[in-house]
Amino acid sequence: MLSAEDIYAAKILIVDDSPDNILLLLAILDQEGYVNVTATTQPQEVAGLHSARQFDLILLDIQMPVMDGFKVMDALHHLAQDAWLPVLAITAHPDHKITALEAGAMDFMVKPFVLDEILQRIHKMLEVRLLFNKATHNSAAMHHLALHDPLTGLPNRRLLDDRLGVALAHAQRGQTLVALMYMDLDGFKEVNDTWGHDCGDQLLQLVSQRLLSAARREDTVARIGGDEFILVVGDLASLQDVRAIAQKMIDAVASPYTLCDTELSITASIGIALSSTTPADSLIRLADAALYQAKRNGKNRYHVDAPPCATEAPLQRNLQ
Repeated sequence: MLSAEDIYAAKILIVDDSPDNILLLLAILDQEGYVNVTATTQPQEVAGLHSARQFDLILLDIQMPVMDGFKVMDALHHLAQDAWLPVLAITAHPDHKITALEAGAMDFMVKPFVLDEILQRIHKMLEVRLLFNKATHNSAAMHHLALHDPLTGLPNRRLLDDRLGVALAHAQRGQTLVALMYMDLDGFKEVNDTWGHDCGDQLLQLVSQRLLSAARREDTVARIGGDEFILVVGDLASLQDVRAIAQKMIDAVASPYTLCDTELSITASIGIALSSTTPADSLIRLADAALYQAKRNGKNRYHVDAPPCATEAPLQRNLQ
């Protein structure tokens, strides 16, 4: 719900070529308690001001020289980030009402206006606008939560599937390879058992930050649960390109961490599958199997399993 403070702190812009009209509206709004009001006599400035400030309400005079209110609304439409303009049109000509509403104004007032009426219209328009903004923000937040891990902020499995599909399609068009790196942390359970789950969560967040720093901007780093991460690395020419990337990731994880009033160290094992034609689900299964092989071979290492379509034989490297 909105509070009175929300309404009175809303950003309002007054646009009128008459300084007297502006002074009148400023006095009315100030007396009513509005604390964030801007005014201009230059209609050509409105689009720039709104782009910079994103006003919650624009009190717009229709009859102005050089650039009338209809042209101002047309300029605002080009900046609109949502479905409607927060414009309350004001004019001395009642026959402009329908034209103003058709041009995008959400409400209309005829001069000379009644004080109580314009205050009520302003209040109601701000309520609608602020509730709309709140709903839009909540919708964007829910969309982000649906696609990202709440602990680390990394993409989750749902977004990973989409990114992997895009990377594979791009690899097929460009005749390159995609590496899927399936990583988990060696001995993470012992960290939780010794230092507690809060410390374990902090460690996961630090590991996530290091992986993001080590990855290329165009690659995807996702957390799919627990201490398991998947990295999608595209535009590879051959299996040999995987070596430096895997080394960089394992080195990033292995540097000591200072948290929970102590210095902790942990290592990672990575299973890697490489392809451009293997379906996404199959590629994940191959990388998962390669991860278990890396674990069996001593941990703190990676194992690469290339499907038959790859151009090179499977590669394994001990990183100890």
